[in-house]
Amino acid sequence: MLARFEQARSSGAPYDSPEEEEAPVCPLCNGTRWVRVDVPFGHPRWGSIDPCSCWEQEGAQERRDRLLRYSNLGVLARFTFDTLDEDGRSEDPDDRRMFGAAVEAAKAFAEAPTGWLVFAGPSGCGKTHLAAAVTHRAVEAGTPALFMVAPDLLDHLRAAYAPNSDADYDLLFDQVRNAPVLVLDGLGAQASTPWAQEKLFQVLNHRYNLELPTVVTLAAPLETLEERFQTRLAGAGAGPGEVHTLALPRSSAGRSLGSLPEQMRAMTFDAFSVAGNRASARQRESLQAALAAAQSVAADPAGVWLALVGQTGVGKTHLAASIWNERMRQGEPAFFAFVPELLDHLRYTFAPNSATTYDELFERVKGAELLVLDDLGAQATTPWAQEKLYQLLVHRHNARLATVITMQLETVLQPSIASRLKDDRFVTALELEAPDFRDGSPPPPAAPLRGR
Repeated sequence: MLARFEQARSSGAPYDSPEEEEAPVCPLCNGTRWVRVDVPFGHPRWGSIDPCSCWEQEGAQERRDRLLRYSNLGVLARFTFDTLDEDGRSEDPDDRRMFGAAVEAAKAFAEAPTGWLVFAGPSGCGKTHLAAAVTHRAVEAGTPALFMVAPDLLDHLRAAYAPNSDADYDLLFDQVRNAPVLVLDGLGAQASTPWAQEKLFQVLNHRYNLELPTVVTLAAPLETLEERFQTRLAGAGAGPGEVHTLALPRSSAGRSLGSLPEQMRAMTFDAFSVAGNRASARQRESLQAALAAAQSVAADPAGVWLALVGQTGVGKTHLAASIWNERMRQGEPAFFAFVPELLDHLRYTFAPNSATTYDELFERVKGAELLVLDDLGAQATTPWAQEKLYQLLVHRHNARLATVITMQLETVLQPSIASRLKDDRFVTALELEAPDFRDGSPPPPAAPLRGR
């Protein structure tokens, strides 16, 4: 973050170059560009710092250049309102409307910073661009604004504890807490250690109590943060404040787990061979029936379940991926998951450094408009895995959410899951009886779908 700040513990401005440090030194701040607030002990701002009046004596361009260095934008200085697509990236009309409202609020805040702005939404919806644009516009208007990425701030605070550090921890922390405008990007992306949570809350609580203009972008849903953070952010400060969602979380659309994108793109209906690998007439009929069923689901999956069963190499995954590819081509949402890796991803959400919560991922999968589960039964049969799959499939069965499942012929299912796959009111279960496409060896005798 503040490389020059850490090199100038007591004698230089945070971002001053060597040439600038040779300029006449202000007698009030001794060249630091900051002065302690003159208030009595016990006052809420006792010990705080403000920009020195010498900032006002600079030329307009010199001041803007200094403010831009102070802002810590770095390469993000290219993210301005001029380079921002004010309609957002989503094709959804509601998302575009929300994004447009957030842009207008951001512009108004940047022109006259007051209160708090909080930007929420899924990754990639434009939160950081908008936050950087606010910082840039504030700097252009002559207002000191500091842009900080939450994990980076914590890293620099930790580094200040090092014995060989030239940084003054108290001065650095105070500069962030009392920045005239603070833009904190990626709250929720940091490792949620007690120390990290304490430091971030101290920053936000201080600014909340003093009604200091603040912009926060969330890297996680607001409701997943600690309650004390929620009360500050949802209240958006004691002054006027706003929470803007830039786009609704539709992460299930176009998502996949456990398959390479290039491999999946090659798996299309046109590339599927109903002739099989030396398949008999009866076997070709099973492939043709599976292809027709898969194409029907891709065209209109509403309330439909399709279970493709067969030995390894008969084309189950190819058809399942073809459904996913066709839905993507139509611009419709779908979620493709290789079951063992889906469970791995769910387990990983419990890790301290996971940016995604368990509830967030599991709800995305449970509620996906179309879910493709590849190789059900290939997962390790632990009680936890069985419980998660049971919850997932029972929910989708009860809600009649479109689901495509591939599984090996010999897979033994929990009775409750096997029963649902036999529900012929809206479940189509097809067995693909073809030789292995990979080696041409004849398949073993067919076995019925069975429960345990």
